[in-house]
Amino acid sequence: MGKQDGRDRQVTTEGIDDSSATILHVDMDAFFASVELLDHLELRGAPVIVGHRSSRSVVTAATYEARAFGVNSAMPMSIALRRCPQAVVLEPHFERYVHFSRQVMAICDQLTPLVERVGIDEAFLDVAGARKVLGSPMTIATLLRSRVREETGLTCSVGAASTKFVAKLASGRSKPDGMLVVPAADTIAFLHPLPISALWGVGGKTEEVLRARGIDTVGALAQTPLEQLILVLGESMGRRLHELAWGRDDRTVQARAEEKSVGHELTFETDVSDSVVIRRELLRLSNRVAVRLRAGGNVARTVVLKLRFADFSTITRSRTLKEPTDLGRTIYDEVTAIYAGLGRPDASIRLVGVRTEQLLPTSSSRMGLWDDSGGWREAEGVMDAASLRFGQGSVTPARLIGYAERDRPRLGQRD
Repeated sequence: MGKQDGRDRQVTTEGIDDSSATILHVDMDAFFASVELLDHLELRGAPVIVGHRSSRSVVTAATYEARAFGVNSAMPMSIALRRCPQAVVLEPHFERYVHFSRQVMAICDQLTPLVERVGIDEAFLDVAGARKVLGSPMTIATLLRSRVREETGLTCSVGAASTKFVAKLASGRSKPDGMLVVPAADTIAFLHPLPISALWGVGGKTEEVLRARGIDTVGALAQTPLEQLILVLGESMGRRLHELAWGRDDRTVQARAEEKSVGHELTFETDVSDSVVIRRELLRLSNRVAVRLRAGGNVARTVVLKLRFADFSTITRSRTLKEPTDLGRTIYDEVTAIYAGLGRPDASIRLVGVRTEQLLPTSSSRMGLWDDSGGWREAEGVMDAASLRFGQGSVTPARLIGYAERDRPRLGQRD
């Protein structure tokens, strides 16, 4: 999620030569918040924050109306509500985000085979080969935005340029619900007035270093001698930022970028030493991880347990499975075995996390000859369908019945 609130919005309408702008970057507008609003149409136009209302929680997403008050994703919820006390807080439902992400990515795949997914809510498309069939890049971008709106009820912003870097900048400048085309010939004019923070890799410390030397725009950095940048920033970063400042980015769209791991973790509201509560939370997290694996068409060979204790010491322990899995029950069995093996049943726990690694396509796996997971697989399939149709938690394992969001001793959550 970005920090844009729409105040600097810039869009393209017509009368522009877009023949060189064959790289598109599509970015869903306030994606998690927009998905939640599909079930809360009465809140459209109001400041809405997605997350858990608790002192340790962080903001998962925020509408543009909330962002106007300075609310951003990953911000502590306590700070967000001080900045925007009138905001409505909605609980996140990750399974629904996966569902709508798959719909959007399917639309992209139908426009061009060259689609590079970047997280759950954005992607790059190379449409050079699609022009003969679908028309100009601007026409394809317009079609993409229209189909996303019609088929999902959500909006997206699209940037079109000759490079990935500029296309991503353009989509951000056109938010929300806009399109900005930057022809190759206009790249420098577009880039150089932008603040130095617009360059990839310029974080808070780097920005501070550059501004202290009077370099506060992309144009100012472009005009700074390369040798001076290398002296200040180092060889690698100095050269990379200099290239970007002149609009040079030779990276191509890499189709089918795959997730390397899938995980969820949670910080308890107060430290927990009750092993029953911890195991129950591990079951919930294992099921959420499994839902994401199945939604992404993946199975995992490695299961990882993460624990942070009351003294803030943190450990991770992993197990490699004989057969890869996408079942919550199997993941839960492994992480609880790891937990039991630690020999610390009374330890006070601040954070628990479940992660899977070594992901493989589901099609590449095979069930063992005497695999007896059919019953669990059918049950979890029912939960998937119910969650997508009726919302997270509509069908849940018996051990989690009555263990509602409000009842868990928690606050923070990170996906």
